[in-house]
Amino acid sequence: MATQFFELQDQARRKTTRLVLLFCLAVAAIALGLYALAAVGIGFRGTDPMTQQLVFEIVWLDPLLMLQVGLLTLAVVGGASLYRISQLSGGGRVVAEGLGGRLLHSDSTAAVERKILNVVEEMAIASGIPTPPVYFLDQEPGINAFAAGFSPSDAVIGITRGCAEQLSRDELQGVVAHEFSHIMNGDMRLNIRLMGVLYGILVIGMIGYFLLRSSLWAGAASRRSSKDNSAMAMVAAGLVLMALGFLGTFFGNLIKASVSRQREFLADASAVQFTRNPAGIAGALKKIGGFEAGSEIGSPAAPESSHLFFGRALSSGFNSLFATHPPLARRIEILDPSWQGASAESRAGAAPVGSAAAAGFAGGTAAAAFAGSAVDQMGRVSTAHLDYAVQLLRELPPALKQAAHDSFAARAVVYALLMDVHSEPRKLQLEILDAKAERGVPELTRKLLPEVQRLGPGHRLPLIDLALPALRDLSAPQYECFQSLVHDLVQADQRIELFEWTLQRILLAHLAPSFQGVQRPRRRLRSKQQLRWALEVILSALARVSGLSESAMQQAVVEAGRDLLSPDLRKAELRLLPPDRVGLASLDEALTLAASLDARAKERVLRACAQVIAADGELTDSEAELFRAIGDSLGCPVPPLLPGQPLV
Repeated sequence: MATQFFELQDQARRKTTRLVLLFCLAVAAIALGLYALAAVGIGFRGTDPMTQQLVFEIVWLDPLLMLQVGLLTLAVVGGASLYRISQLSGGGRVVAEGLGGRLLHSDSTAAVERKILNVVEEMAIASGIPTPPVYFLDQEPGINAFAAGFSPSDAVIGITRGCAEQLSRDELQGVVAHEFSHIMNGDMRLNIRLMGVLYGILVIGMIGYFLLRSSLWAGAASRRSSKDNSAMAMVAAGLVLMALGFLGTFFGNLIKASVSRQREFLADASAVQFTRNPAGIAGALKKIGGFEAGSEIGSPAAPESSHLFFGRALSSGFNSLFATHPPLARRIEILDPSWQGASAESRAGAAPVGSAAAAGFAGGTAAAAFAGSAVDQMGRVSTAHLDYAVQLLRELPPALKQAAHDSFAARAVVYALLMDVHSEPRKLQLEILDAKAERGVPELTRKLLPEVQRLGPGHRLPLIDLALPALRDLSAPQYECFQSLVHDLVQADQRIELFEWTLQRILLAHLAPSFQGVQRPRRRLRSKQQLRWALEVILSALARVSGLSESAMQQAVVEAGRDLLSPDLRKAELRLLPPDRVGLASLDEALTLAASLDARAKERVLRACAQVIAADGELTDSEAELFRAIGDSLGCPVPPLLPGQPLV
């Protein structure tokens, strides 16, 4: 059975197709309006009324003019959309900064900021997503939040001042879980594309507004010359273009409503499943209803990004028709069937939502999710994962947690994790560090090394997740030095251990968007032979980590391949590749190719990986880390594999 995560990823892809169709309809409607304007303008350019009427009738049916206007409209609207999408290519950071967000540094000690950061860290570790940067909207008193970005690697979480100050920790946790569901379920990429598309549709109205303003400057001169009608023509053109801009606004709001509304219900459901606490997110929604500022956002950038937010960011008389969010009361009723419509203030002393309400909403999905496979758990994180994350954070040594939150010390944490357990290779690594690292970093690395070496294997990757926000604060030169040093430390002993490869791939993959921008996959699958090779490399790498006998590894790959391959590829079974053909460089290339697969194909790949890992009935630390790295490479966040949890 396909998991919710992959179903929602597939839905997001289909909604992108719908978005393109609606965009084309909007462009066609605007083009028809512009064609009518051009026809009228050309038709009435003469002085003789009869000539005007005759020319008007001919122009109205002029296919050449229709083609010219259509191409011009497509160029203007499409060009504006591409320009805006290019502006947003920096990922969620660009959106957050445009809304007036201030980056919260992970070493912040302010009580309100620390509360936000702690909740986000817990959610990130529980879901297997790298800890996203958090932006604080200081100037927004409304209770609201958003997630923005193209993928988990460049995602950010935005929290308003009202959300941080007015909500309890449980309520804030519910809101953050709602936003994490958007990150996991493929909503963000769709939402950010929607911003670019809407900008293109609205640009015609912006041009009309510019023409109207320009005509005011030309108006005085035209009034002095009765023969000069250019200003009047500009006024007329400006008004018509602004009217077409309203048409664009109509289509834009229609697109936002059709794409966004249902996914808010899904995000609410995921948040409850995540926290198993309907009272948390329901309480946040009730407070929005009873709070004077509600969930409104005052930023000038709010109209184009209103569909990103947890609650309605705009107040409009057309909300019922074009609302990007379901009615507040309806969302609360689903979460809390006993709710009678009272505000949070008047029900402050009411009993919390009971187990019956929780079961009525979530349908007891937490137990089912926990009993499911590792692949089924993607995007369906259970309370057990959240409890695991909280416990793991408590177990981390305070010195390491403090270092992971500081951009200077976070580098030392990474370097310490890469230190070899054997003295000779480690001595060489420390010499490289002394020669190339920034002053003070080698000494701090040596200081943290004993604590890092005492860490259990299950704490290593979560520690990296914790350090990512601080590492994103590095300057460009610092990042280049850091990236180079990581590579040199990994290569110091002329061989790459599996953990070193896993750490390097996860770490640099999630930092690259912050320093190099969001990159599309450079290589895509071009043939069935290429696909077969990539699958054989991935499954053979997992099989050879398992420690099975050669025949057992071959059998595991073959059996996993039977379920993985489509009928036209089953003519020959997948092979177990020899060790010299399953190097980490080959695995890198295979995963890069597999990343271009669609959501359903990625699900089959990950199920096959889980099947190979489970062939011997045991799960080693190396297998768990490699499975996490494969999921990350495919854009599929892997929640922690819990004790006793079946893989398949």
